[in-house]
Amino acid sequence: MIQIAVLGYGTVGSGVVEVINTNHELINKKIGEEIQVKYVLDLRDFPEDPIQEKIVHDFQVILQDPEVKIVVEVMGGTEPAYTFVKQALEQGKSVCTSNKELVAKHGVELLEIARQKNINFLFEASCGGGIPIIRPLNTSLTADEIEEITGILNGTTNYILSKMAADGSDLEVVLKEAQEKGYAERNPSADVDGWDACRKIAILSSIAFGHHVDYQDIYTEGIMKITSTDIRYAKAWGANIKLLASCRKVENQYYAMVTPVMINSNSPLYSVNEVYNGILVHGNVLGDTMFYGSGAGKLPTASAVVSDVIDAAKHQDTNVMSGWSSQKLELGKISDLENRFFVRMSGSFTENLSRVEEVFGQVDAKVLAEVNGEFGFITEKMKEAEYLEKAAEFNNILGMIRVRF
Repeated sequence: MIQIAVLGYGTVGSGVVEVINTNHELINKKIGEEIQVKYVLDLRDFPEDPIQEKIVHDFQVILQDPEVKIVVEVMGGTEPAYTFVKQALEQGKSVCTSNKELVAKHGVELLEIARQKNINFLFEASCGGGIPIIRPLNTSLTADEIEEITGILNGTTNYILSKMAADGSDLEVVLKEAQEKGYAERNPSADVDGWDACRKIAILSSIAFGHHVDYQDIYTEGIMKITSTDIRYAKAWGANIKLLASCRKVENQYYAMVTPVMINSNSPLYSVNEVYNGILVHGNVLGDTMFYGSGAGKLPTASAVVSDVIDAAKHQDTNVMSGWSSQKLELGKISDLENRFFVRMSGSFTENLSRVEEVFGQVDAKVLAEVNGEFGFITEKMKEAEYLEKAAEFNNILGMIRVRF
């Protein structure tokens, strides 16, 4: 029998226990041995829940029990999660986690401990909820040189932008609705400012490109400046606005960023709406591969965690994670990256267009009948630094969004 311990009995922790109980026979069959939750660590008691008989309040009980072979960390945050996970690995226990903050900040160190101990530190649920992406990058796509990984990695912001596109609502209104529905936290900064997606693309890029990508090096913008007017312009071009997290190789340099981007139906990510996530991986041989599904939620996330538990149980004396080395991947300057840009500008279209084309070159411009006193245009492809130089020649720019079509 394989005994496991679950750290945290919140939404995901209770989901892990539920998945194991619901699919107990199937999971045992896949492992070839019976699995059992021996402990659940939480500060609280749950007197009306059968789990109470397994509740412990002291992590040392778990750490010092030689029967516990796998620890599931679903507490969130970096402390005490980091301390507990590190101690568990050093004690020879494999760890499975959904904690993207922990993985993004300490993944290199924790993976190295697992390698030295010939055990496993697994984190399938950290980047796409229930979407399988870590394991395919680590095993299925290894024959390809990955050239780009781009994704809608945050369900909260995708819900907000999808809702704005569907009914023309302002961002603040939709954000409040998302909070009421439980899609957004009371303090939504990690989501709407892009940091959640930033951590996730750092993890995915580290595995895809084989070297450590520091999330603090990634250029990150959120969605708080996106307006309902921006959405109307996007529709005029047959496009949607999505918060995209990407890392791509251009010649011999890597660029990573998290920003709102205008995409049209030529992109597989165009139709990823509501709280769903989508991840597009481009390999030099395979081409494009799309991963799509529930990016969050109790049972989808728990399902991904339990898949790691099964993997750890089947490989108790074999380290299965590879490809993420401690050598840092130096990212190129965003100023050197080429994009097209959607620009909103106040003033008369006819009076400003000649000056716009004098500075920016040929543009694709539109005037919306329902928006008075402004117009929008999309530039040709140019470097970010070049755009900033050209934009500095105007004092009537209302906003800018990058364009990928």
